[in-house]
Amino acid sequence: MKIEVCAGSVQSAIEAEKGGASRVELCGSLFEGGSTPSAATIELSCRAVRIPVYVMIRPRGGDFFYSKIEFETMKRDILFAKGCGAAGIVTGLLLPDGSVDEGRTGELTGLAGELHMGVTFHRAFDMTSDPHRALEAVIQAGCERILTSGGENRAVDGIERIRELVSAAAGRLSVMAGSGILPVHVRRLVDYTGVREVHLSGRRRMEGGMIYRNPKINMGGLPGISEYEIMETDSETVKKIKALLA
Repeated sequence: MKIEVCAGSVQSAIEAEKGGASRVELCGSLFEGGSTPSAATIELSCRAVRIPVYVMIRPRGGDFFYSKIEFETMKRDILFAKGCGAAGIVTGLLLPDGSVDEGRTGELTGLAGELHMGVTFHRAFDMTSDPHRALEAVIQAGCERILTSGGENRAVDGIERIRELVSAAAGRLSVMAGSGILPVHVRRLVDYTGVREVHLSGRRRMEGGMIYRNPKINMGGLPGISEYEIMETDSETVKKIKALLA
């Protein structure tokens, strides 16, 4: 079994490795579903850990239909990530009709392949109109795996779809289950679906260091998210998941 941890900071990448993760997915803007992290975060994370770092290549939050300039940005970000020592990328491009943008996904996969980098097609997969057609398109585009929750908010709720995808993939790529992975259900999820990789953040809330706090303002605009709390990967949660899957 492989355990991939979604890390939103250098410290979270370090905690992921400490907990026994197999790989890090490095992201920025986790509350938007992930975007390309900062240059310094990529560079320092690749230096800080020995396990493979896969960098999210997503120029913004929102949908997965990108403009020409956004696509050029993605290509340049791949080159930068490689220069920092990243082992792979995590990306996903769709067309307006909800199908996989196989052509441009293939371009990014081809570029990554020339740089000897792996490619994961992320949960844009769960936003496609036909998951079985999407699976074939992702395979044709040359990705090594998909990350999916089975089209639900939590992987445990999409367990039937994930099992179908593992069967349909038939070893042509890896199907990695992710979203809301918890110790209480991870063993059942893996045993039922047949996945050999799981993806989790394992985050915990930590109090920030500010003494003075202004309760009237929420800078991020997201309900329930405080400026005075920090979310970081918890190595103990990663260890617990790893022990359950041993």
